[in-house]
Amino acid sequence: MPTLCRPFVWVPEYTISMNETLDMCRRLHADHEKLPLILRMVEDTGIRERHLIQPIEQTLQHPGVEARKRIYLSEARAHVPSVIQQALASADVAAEDIDAIAFVSCSEFNMPPLTASMINAMGFRKDARQIPIAQLGCAAGGAAINRAHDFCIAYPDTNVLIVACEFCSLCYQPMDMGVGSVLSNGLLGDAIAAAVMRGAGGMGLKLERNASYLIPYTENWMPDEAVATSFDFQAERRVPGTISLLAPSLHMLASSHGWNASKLDFYVIHAGGPGILDGLSRFLAVEPDAFRHSRATLTEYGNIASAVVLDALRRLFDEGLPEGVRGLVAGFGPGITAEASLGTWVTESFAPTPGRNRASGDS
Repeated sequence: MPTLCRPFVWVPEYTISMNETLDMCRRLHADHEKLPLILRMVEDTGIRERHLIQPIEQTLQHPGVEARKRIYLSEARAHVPSVIQQALASADVAAEDIDAIAFVSCSEFNMPPLTASMINAMGFRKDARQIPIAQLGCAAGGAAINRAHDFCIAYPDTNVLIVACEFCSLCYQPMDMGVGSVLSNGLLGDAIAAAVMRGAGGMGLKLERNASYLIPYTENWMPDEAVATSFDFQAERRVPGTISLLAPSLHMLASSHGWNASKLDFYVIHAGGPGILDGLSRFLAVEPDAFRHSRATLTEYGNIASAVVLDALRRLFDEGLPEGVRGLVAGFGPGITAEASLGTWVTESFAPTPGRNRASGDS
């Protein structure tokens, strides 16, 4: 079975605290009729600090789509390679051992995807498959894990690199006074994360089964609209309530594997906000502490979109787990979509099978 190895996560040097966020809301939206509600919602996120790719003074500007795209590409090309190198090292593989690259971002759209420049600049093989994922929002981290798992099952003994590059602050909308937009400004953060899915060998989470689920007719609940200044992400107050509809899909996934979703040893969940985690705790009938790593990501970094599950998984690695414990990884996003997987923790690497079967058919 494929094994998801320890992720590496990078966050920018510029930060904004909860108090600074609240002061900024009061200053920028002093005349907003729902300012007390917005301040209360921002406080309820529990976010202590967020990291930004630019100083807050530059973040608050709106130079337009072209300028923001240049910033995204420049910063991604400057920082993604070192994150990838750390992920490769933690998985004990080299760039030439990677058979596919899943690149995830909901904060920018590029064509060709950044995988092309990564292959050219970092020594990846020219026949490495490119798997860009750009439209699943916060669920994309879970989707990338699942697609990497699927690839390794389809092509045994291959390796997939997962990269999530989220600069959500570049989507700041100074002219949008909607509650959802203003709340997003106080919730989202920036980060880059990477991890390797090894088809053979490796230590970490041995993936055994995955599934996707869409709640019907909720595609307008969490939209990402294209506007003059960039993409405008809209938070939706109804989203936490969807957990009651998503929890049964997690139970179905676990029961199809002979497991009980309420009786697992660990949980790695996308932390869109504390309300989602609180609701999931109730509907899965597990203690709130089961989501401590997801809460820590939210508290220290904010909602870093698709990178959340990789950062929460990194924290799980740092805590350390015994051989054989079982757990769930899940990301939720627009659609409303859930991407979930089940796995068992392995602490001892085993040797890859000689004569690896490349996805291209070479041996």
